[in-house]
Amino acid sequence: MFTGTIPSQLGQLEGATVLLKLKEDNFYNSSKTAPLGLCTLRSVEEFDLVNDTALCPVERNALSDFYTSTKGAEWTDSTNWLDEYTRYCDWNGVTCDDDKQHVTELELSNNGLSGRLSKSIGDLTLMEVLDLSDNDIKGSIPTEIGELAELTYLRLSYNAFTGTAEGLRELTKLQLLQLQSNRITGMPIMTQLDISKYNESTFVTDCGVPSAFDETPECQNCTMCCEYYSNVAQFASSVPTPLTNFH
Repeated sequence: MFTGTIPSQLGQLEGATVLLKLKEDNFYNSSKTAPLGLCTLRSVEEFDLVNDTALCPVERNALSDFYTSTKGAEWTDSTNWLDEYTRYCDWNGVTCDDDKQHVTELELSNNGLSGRLSKSIGDLTLMEVLDLSDNDIKGSIPTEIGELAELTYLRLSYNAFTGTAEGLRELTKLQLLQLQSNRITGMPIMTQLDISKYNESTFVTDCGVPSAFDETPECQNCTMCCEYYSNVAQFASSVPTPLTNFH
């Protein structure tokens, strides 16, 4: 049985096949994870232990995909991201549980993110807080976000998301959902939202008039609407009253 750290150079072998499993009960044993480049098959063609979650944690791979899809090389602060051996729990903006196994928070507000939000975000299944506000992420919100069953706090406001947000209706534990200043045209009915903690800030979107949309988006149970251009927030179901800007 081989032990020790798997050299990161193995992950840089362009087109190579890396085989470390010798037989059923005799394989490479390491107390550390394999180098990230090897697990994501960035250069190599095949790594026979890529499905070993002890060596190649699913959530680290998901974060790597997220980094790539949101153009991580252009972020304001990408400290430790994609380091071959640094635990993903120590990457900037990432918080994990006490066992340092699962991501519980991903907070990268105002950090220069662009590109698109990858489907792999749904692999962070125990995440409770996701804040990607004040960036320039484009495209639709992937339906896989609905797989984040533990999510209680979601801020995607002040980006460039488009399309509908139907996947969000699966998030039954949400206590805060802010989507304002995007180009989202289809808002789900979020009857499960508990407004007791954040009150009027609970569910904020672009709705009401005046509007930058050809057809004013409807939001049946939003607690607050934001006029697209001036960012003046107003209650959706009462006399329009200026409120504090969240930007």
